[in-house]
Amino acid sequence: MIEIWEELARARTAAGDELILRRRAGVFEIRCNGYDLMSNRAHRSEEALAQLALEELHAPATRILVGGLGLGFTLRAALDGAPPAARVTVCELLPEIVGWCRGPLAPLAGRPLDDPRVNLRVGDIAETIASADNAFDAVLLDVDNGPDALSCAANGALYSREGLARLRAALAREGVLAVWSADPSPSFETALDAAGWRWRAQEVAARGVDGDPLHVVYTARPF
Repeated sequence: MIEIWEELARARTAAGDELILRRRAGVFEIRCNGYDLMSNRAHRSEEALAQLALEELHAPATRILVGGLGLGFTLRAALDGAPPAARVTVCELLPEIVGWCRGPLAPLAGRPLDDPRVNLRVGDIAETIASADNAFDAVLLDVDNGPDALSCAANGALYSREGLARLRAALAREGVLAVWSADPSPSFETALDAAGWRWRAQEVAARGVDGDPLHVVYTARPF
């Protein structure tokens, strides 16, 4: 007998986008406007977002900013790579997502919100970035499907030359920016070049298995 999807919860953004949390045979999905947004079937690239960023640093990161909670896999990887004294700030726009990650999704990534090193902020990550001054060793952005596939139009500013200037100010000296993208983004690469960042794009299999779709993790440091 084929199991059917069980709807667990719904949420709606200020822009009117509808998110649905559903479950089937141990698989959890969050869908947005009828399309798959994220799932625990494929989260290797979300973990790689944190791992690749932390590998770029010359010293352990004690101040990390994670943009987008999702299912918690990037946050978990950041915590696993950070020292005991680290402070990891995670920004999530939707309080419903936070509730899901404290509830049915909590075991998937080992209950990362329960870690005492976590500082949770519910709101727009752009506001946290704008108010930060050399505050973070690493900034990890996974708030869209990439710079060219925005969850909301306002997020485009994050990847612009002006947004990169704000990110530069938020980073500590020798800090690193990491951005998750479903596909390569030539426009973002052009913006990085124009803003004077050293960057590289690394392809990561969605589940870490040959034949999987390849996602892209950008890591970048300002000159």
